[in-house]
Amino acid sequence: MEAQALDKDLQKEHQEKIRKVISEVGKVVIGQEYMVNRLLVGLFTQGHILLEGVPGLAKTLTVNALADVLKLDFQRIQFTPDLLPADLVGTMIYNQQKAEFEVKKGPIFANLILADEVNRSPAKVQSALLEAMQEKTVSIGDTTYKLDRPFLVLATQNPIDQEGTYPLPEAQVDRFMLKVHVDYLSKDDELEVMRRISNMSFNPQLETILTKEDIFSIRNEINQVTVSESIEKYIIELVFATRNPLEYKLNDEAQYIQFGASPRASINLNLAAKAMAFFNERDYVLPEDVKEIADDVLNHRILLNYEAEADEVTTHDIIKTILSKINIAK
Repeated sequence: MEAQALDKDLQKEHQEKIRKVISEVGKVVIGQEYMVNRLLVGLFTQGHILLEGVPGLAKTLTVNALADVLKLDFQRIQFTPDLLPADLVGTMIYNQQKAEFEVKKGPIFANLILADEVNRSPAKVQSALLEAMQEKTVSIGDTTYKLDRPFLVLATQNPIDQEGTYPLPEAQVDRFMLKVHVDYLSKDDELEVMRRISNMSFNPQLETILTKEDIFSIRNEINQVTVSESIEKYIIELVFATRNPLEYKLNDEAQYIQFGASPRASINLNLAAKAMAFFNERDYVLPEDVKEIADDVLNHRILLNYEAEADEVTTHDIIKTILSKINIAK
């Protein structure tokens, strides 16, 4: 009983630290609590995040601030058209003094990777990044190296600036746990941003809140969150509704869906819902947890056809309808 009480106390401590992380990042970034929350979901469930939004919405600044609050090794990689895979993972260099080749590791060897404007680099570079994300290893020469744990990739892309870009194929985008659409700030938040940035002396010092040990412990606690069989079946129904909309009487939506969500959607929706429950200080998942995170898990895994584009129907519209029509079994 004492051990269980101690675990509960530790969970409360970690949940308080999570709130502090969001608050600490808020010293630098205004009005992006939603984005910070989703970044933490990825961190604690070992899922990589794709951030999409127009320029100037503090995507890069938010990740930088989060890295300062977490005691993790951080690397920012600016993706450009001339970037090579070796610039990312590393290469073999010749040491003239020793007359032998040595390994020079690339910036991928860090805990937190910011892949800035990931769609500006060609397919070979994107593939090198996504291979590291999937396998958690990197091969240089004849040697394979394990990446440090925790390892999290936060990639950003701008949706409106397509000139000189190489859009990620749907199969590769599927490897991201969440695709978070970052929206414009409210008037009040943007007013506060303007005032802060206009103050030339504005330079807040961020406090380190979480260590690696905290992160591994929180991951274990989230893993202990209970998902009932009815919630599990609810998740499956939501995912299958994207694949077979006619079976779920989604007749209007069926004409727009070319491909539904992959099995990764079911896995990641389950994991993300557990994280949301933990953030809300519960050790069990409710349907509300699933609904809250469903759009971020599913929106990049549903491929729409040209008819949807012509009618200005988005994946967000499809997901919203599915959530409204699919009910959890009693």
